[in-house]
Amino acid sequence: MPEKADLFEIMQNMRAMRRLKPDPVPDDLIRKILEAGVCAPNGGNTQKWRFLVVKDRKIKQAVQVYYKRAFDEVIEPQYKTSAPPPGVSHEAYMRQLAAVAYLTDHFHEAPVWIVACLDEGMRTPTRGSGASIYPAVQNMLLTARALGLGATLTTRHLLHEKEAEAALGLPAGVHSYAILPIGYPMGKFGPVGRGPLAEIVYQDRWGNPYPGV
Repeated sequence: MPEKADLFEIMQNMRAMRRLKPDPVPDDLIRKILEAGVCAPNGGNTQKWRFLVVKDRKIKQAVQVYYKRAFDEVIEPQYKTSAPPPGVSHEAYMRQLAAVAYLTDHFHEAPVWIVACLDEGMRTPTRGSGASIYPAVQNMLLTARALGLGATLTTRHLLHEKEAEAALGLPAGVHSYAILPIGYPMGKFGPVGRGPLAEIVYQDRWGNPYPGV
């Protein structure tokens, strides 16, 4: 079943690509990414998702101000005071920080952003809201990888949500859940760093090991 094998290979080699070339990305490729996004499951098939494709450099620069502020205030201190996550060495963690810092400084230079949103009207977002947009985000990331495009899921702008969403020009009732900067990668795709399943999967009772892993 080659299709499944290809999908697993893509998932296993879809690490975040934070260093992107400024070269334009054809609209037909962005369309394929968006088409994959709306194939995703969503609550009640209500399809409240909305996608803002941003190419305007001035808009991206306006958002990047708050993105950089969040890095300086929160993200960089967290990296420097936290242990590496499971499956990641200290050296790899510091390389990740360097890539995050690069994206921070060059966020506005990514040729295309897809801002994943929900049109929630007067309803207050809940813990379940993301179930109607994050599956679409994952589909779009997988499709970008399959097309040879680099991307990453970032939500950092939400640390300054009101200001960033005003810069994006989102109307009342529409909330952003992620920004996907998309472009041709400077580096190579490679395996994701993850810890072993045995440390995170349980059976029947919390903490009871699942023998299947």
